[in-house]
Amino acid sequence: MVSRRIHSGNILRGSAEYGLALGLWIVAVAVAQNGEPAGVPQTEQRTWVDASGKHEVEAVMQGFAGGKVQLRRSDGSEIAVSISKLSKADQQYVRQQLAQRREVGERPQRSRAQPADNGWPGWRGPNRDGKSLDSGLLEQWPDGGPKLVWQADGIGKGFSSVAVSDGTVYITGDAEDKLVLTALDSEGKRQWTVPIDATWTKSTPGSRSTPTVDGELLYVLSGNGTLACVETGNGRLRWSRKAAEFGGQPGGWGYSESVLIHGDLAIFKPGGRNCIVALNKKTGEPVWTSSGFEAGPEYGSCIAIEYGNREMIVTGTNQGIVAVDSENGRMLWANPFSAGNTANCPTPAFDNGYVFWANGYGKGGVCLRLDARGKQVSAERAWNTADMDCHHGGYVIHEGHIYGNHKNGFVCLDLKSGEKKWEERAVGKGSLCFADGMLYLFGEKNGAAALATCSPEKTEVRGTFRVEGDGPSWAYPAVTGGRLYLRYSDHLYCYDVRKES
Repeated sequence: MVSRRIHSGNILRGSAEYGLALGLWIVAVAVAQNGEPAGVPQTEQRTWVDASGKHEVEAVMQGFAGGKVQLRRSDGSEIAVSISKLSKADQQYVRQQLAQRREVGERPQRSRAQPADNGWPGWRGPNRDGKSLDSGLLEQWPDGGPKLVWQADGIGKGFSSVAVSDGTVYITGDAEDKLVLTALDSEGKRQWTVPIDATWTKSTPGSRSTPTVDGELLYVLSGNGTLACVETGNGRLRWSRKAAEFGGQPGGWGYSESVLIHGDLAIFKPGGRNCIVALNKKTGEPVWTSSGFEAGPEYGSCIAIEYGNREMIVTGTNQGIVAVDSENGRMLWANPFSAGNTANCPTPAFDNGYVFWANGYGKGGVCLRLDARGKQVSAERAWNTADMDCHHGGYVIHEGHIYGNHKNGFVCLDLKSGEKKWEERAVGKGSLCFADGMLYLFGEKNGAAALATCSPEKTEVRGTFRVEGDGPSWAYPAVTGGRLYLRYSDHLYCYDVRKES
């Protein structure tokens, strides 16, 4: 059993490596590293702040590509910063600049066969909020749906979504008796496939965890609880750990979460006394285990948020929703909503001081309002709702409203009050993501996909089509680099959803 606190003080915070990782995470790169970057209107020099609020740089935004913002400092040097490492205000600024580019008709000059990868490094996108950074996308699909770029078959059966990084697509699947990880190039051609673990053979077999890409390394968790770190270039194993090492055991449907990378940490939930565990992402060595509570892991993933200058890891368990200090794993706050439920599947969402979590089986949702006083952070219930009974499909928060799956359709709720704005069946029960002002919906039955407007006033379906597969399609849609990825069973479909140039 590992100790509650492996390293004392602020873990690695004094090292130069950690300073880079949790500072501005600036890497000096050629602007053309991932092809010609997306151009943006010339912007003013401004102060850019990292997600911790502790590090700043004066620079002008030059472009955006590969999930990174290109900045030019006053001395003329150019740097690239992952957008997920910037403050929420800076992320919003980048989105506004990209929107302005779209409005003035600016488009990058690149082959339509190889679109820029704006970054979808794992579960629910670059910020784990279900929101793509893409712009210039279709607002109406043609009859029969957008253009199919490629289809990859034989990836193995499962429910995991894609991770896309530097033009490579990663996905997991069950092939015979093995959970396998596959890498595909931008044309859908298989680059490599490696086994990760034995398949989960109990209830509802199929791959679960969506891969998490972090530079040259990738992380994936098997249904049985094996966490593997492999190299993105060839799938070679760097290290692996088992949830059982920390006293954990899976729920009745197996481990299903996607590993969270936060600074130098790889974070996952074995469950039990050491419910949440943080490992050194390069070596797999334990850094801390959570303390102050005990709970089963359930099926949703962890998110990292910051409020009141406190960084915390928030996740759902079988005893409710909980937040721990990202530096040492100590519990900061908890709420017993949905404790003892049949299964708690969705990942919590955070925006503007509010944490939202909804589940299925008749539970509905809870919204918690965070309050920071000195070094203390608390979470008070703002409201509960029965209007988002969300089994698998999740939800996104956009401009003060929550859009998500409710029973056999989708609803919009006000973030601060919980007031229901509208309800629409669309593709029926399913999952969603957000991109360029639109909602991408994917039904769990018959492979039905739809494009819908994202507004609290009402929603309007702007196109539908279907993909082929067997059983339930529980994999979430993903949009990055102008492409829509839909996974159904052992098939992966890639569609071009960009406007014509």
